Amino acid sequence: MKLSRMWVLAGAVALTGVMVPGPAAQAAEGDCLTGRPASGDVERQRLADPRAAELVSRAGFDAFTARFPAALCGVGSAVQARELADTWGAALWDSAVRRAQGQRPGGDLAPGDDRPLYWTRLAMDEQLARWQPGFPVDVVALRSRFEDASRGLTGNDFRPAPGVRRLFVSGFDPFGLDGELRRANPSGSVALGLNGRRVTLADGQRVEIRAVVLPVRYADFDGGIVERAFGRRMAAGPRAADRITTISQGYPGLFTLEAWAGRARSADPYPDNEEALSGGTYENPVVAPGMGPGAEFIATSLPTAAMAAATQTPYPVRLNTEVSEIPAGATEPVDREDGPTPGSRAVAGGGGGYLSNEVAYRSNRLRLTVRPELPGGHLHTPVLTGLPADPAVLTGPEFEQNEAAIAEEVLTILKAGW
Repeated sequence: MKLSRMWVLAGAVALTGVMVPGPAAQAAEGDCLTGRPASGDVERQRLADPRAAELVSRAGFDAFTARFPAALCGVGSAVQARELADTWGAALWDSAVRRAQGQRPGGDLAPGDDRPLYWTRLAMDEQLARWQPGFPVDVVALRSRFEDASRGLTGNDFRPAPGVRRLFVSGFDPFGLDGELRRANPSGSVALGLNGRRVTLADGQRVEIRAVVLPVRYADFDGGIVERAFGRRMAAGPRAADRITTISQGYPGLFTLEAWAGRARSADPYPDNEEALSGGTYENPVVAPGMGPGAEFIATSLPTAAMAAATQTPYPVRLNTEVSEIPAGATEPVDREDGPTPGSRAVAGGGGGYLSNEVAYRSNRLRLTVRPELPGGHLHTPVLTGLPADPAVLTGPEFEQNEAAIAEEVLTILKAGW
């Protein structure tokens, strides 16, 4: 390996917990970054709130944001820049997974807290956006590579093992941050806590779980991030998934297994994390760009009865058969408790008309195209509650206990789905 490439990689390797000193850690910090924050990105603008940096430092992830500028400034070519984006993104993902699973001590936040990954990624993306390299490079593409790696989309393959089944799941970033910047997302916590784990079912069968954490941004879905994440895990081969389950935060106080995913977006005026709207409302639903052909509604093929019967504590688990549709020959939407009617147009699936419904629809539309025999569906977790009343306090016993309880019950539900 060339010395220059070693400079790019050494700092990221050190941050995963294997201490490998290198020149990247010693270079002058930030002398190739602009002195001002990048503009035009609503998500990154929230970094101005000091609580965002505190969520990074209190997980022990501030070493990433402290050392990344020096690594950027040590890069000398577009090839090295791509290596840096891949390596540091993967190192951040690996560190978040290991921390969630109790293998990487650091900070005083609970191990399962998903927020440090989100805010560290965002801070490093801000540094990438401010980077001014002395050579031609597509920084937008570089940021996309870093995002994918830091979300578990690249690498992160199932390990080859005869007789071990394979489950692929997805979670989401925190959202609704303008209303409460401290919000977490239990589906992201679940993804981090389960990624790479092998669990034993009641009959002794072993299952390996791999996971990704997806952004709450319409533009990324328009750009095919769901298809990129799930497509490579559905391709034929010894490392293909045997089952898929998308997971998101749903309703207060209960889990819901969604019987139906709808083709439409209809959640406006509720925005995504960039404060972007989809253009679809309850009265006028729209189909997302890049969706591809498919039915108006797709039914789950998971064994929902067994999954719901596996546990009812501490949160009840329900099969949700509700949808919203525009019936055939009609122009006005109606809500139905027993699923869609023939020829209707989708307004919302059981999970609504937001990105949680869309990840279920997109992943299962792809499943029906390439692996129709593969079981798949969507699980909504309860809303995570328990943040302290004082907005300056980032965590507390009730919040941490609730997030841990949700994660534990998710695993019970998933293990019953075989």
